[in-house]
Amino acid sequence: MFSNLNSKKIHITTLGCKVNQYESDVMLEELMKYGCLRAADNEPADIYIINTCSVTNMADKKSRQMISRMHRANPAAIIAATGCYVQASGNELVEKGIVDVIISNNRKSSVARILSEYLENGKAEDSFNDINSDPDFENMTLLMPENHTRAYIKIQDGCNNFCTYCIIPYLRGRIRSKKCTDIINEVETLAQNGTKEVILTGINVSSYKDSDLELKDIICRISQIQGIERIRLSSIEPRAITDDFLSLVSGLDNFCPHFHLSLQSACNKTLKAMNRHYTIEKYMDTCRRIREVFDKPAITTDIIVGFPGETDEDFEDTYKHLKELSLYEMHVFKYSRRKGTVADKLPDQVDERVKNERSNRLLELTSKQKKEFETSFKRTELSVLIEEIVEIDGTEYFRGHTMRYILVDIPVSDIADATNNKESFINRIVTTVL
Repeated sequence: MFSNLNSKKIHITTLGCKVNQYESDVMLEELMKYGCLRAADNEPADIYIINTCSVTNMADKKSRQMISRMHRANPAAIIAATGCYVQASGNELVEKGIVDVIISNNRKSSVARILSEYLENGKAEDSFNDINSDPDFENMTLLMPENHTRAYIKIQDGCNNFCTYCIIPYLRGRIRSKKCTDIINEVETLAQNGTKEVILTGINVSSYKDSDLELKDIICRISQIQGIERIRLSSIEPRAITDDFLSLVSGLDNFCPHFHLSLQSACNKTLKAMNRHYTIEKYMDTCRRIREVFDKPAITTDIIVGFPGETDEDFEDTYKHLKELSLYEMHVFKYSRRKGTVADKLPDQVDERVKNERSNRLLELTSKQKKEFETSFKRTELSVLIEEIVEIDGTEYFRGHTMRYILVDIPVSDIADATNNKESFINRIVTTVL
């Protein structure tokens, strides 16, 4: 089957979210199963796959630039594109000769069939469709993450929130979830292949539902799989953090006290304009309850500055609340107009210079708060999952993350028996004092 893929050199480029990364990893495994070879970074490939992003206009631009770069890398290669930018652009990319093959967001598991058909016939059937017409979860299975240490597991897809700045619900479709049994089978296989940490991800992980099973039930079942020493969540909605949820996960030794809680703004007026279904007071209360249950949990978030109509007073309200929240880290984004969203048509668009000023202030604040959080663990013994070996100023270090996702570098010489057997320490969990 698909014998014409044998020995074809493949290069996959991933832009955007962790869901895309998971899907790229699965596509690569699928193609290698049929004899494809992974091209080295600087080696020309026979087939280039670009897994695109469309969360902002800048993401669209980067997706177009990456497609052009792959054309230049090997003009004779087949260019296949998938992901949200492709979902938004439809057949236009093929009609204009920009790419050879398009693959919709719910056809990525069929990548081997699609590329094989194109190689044979110069076209592929059923490679692209309207995502909103397909209510089923596209089941994909990862056998081994690329770095062999942590693995992203896509357990959910789609979103029903329709935040006014976001195009993703139109490009990923409605909420749908992976069957619990399929998740458990996937994680068991990963554990057998040596994976120590899994990160549960999706477009809106908080909405996970399989019959009467919810996110907390999936976490509990994964926690019982032998070999899985860490369970981490990707972004999660504040309203998903209930007392029942906290009571359950706080009793699991392998659950990471790291919560990436979506926020976007710390001003109620702006939150309402964004169609976010919570207030800053509710968000702050959620953080308080997390901190009551966990000892110094890492709470991180995303913030958009310069949303249409955000006045100086609104931003100062956001700044004041974020200073009080004292989060571990904030990912700060300047609002980018996105055609097809409600916010694109709103009045009072904010000047780019003002966006830059506000972004810089929050970046300065989060840098200070991040340093304070990490400093609070000085002289504390922590476990670190070793992910790679790096060299800094001539000294070799093991690099990895703690349960709270603090990045740590440990001198190789500090670990007994490691100097002459460095590679064997990759994917081990060791203890160190910061």
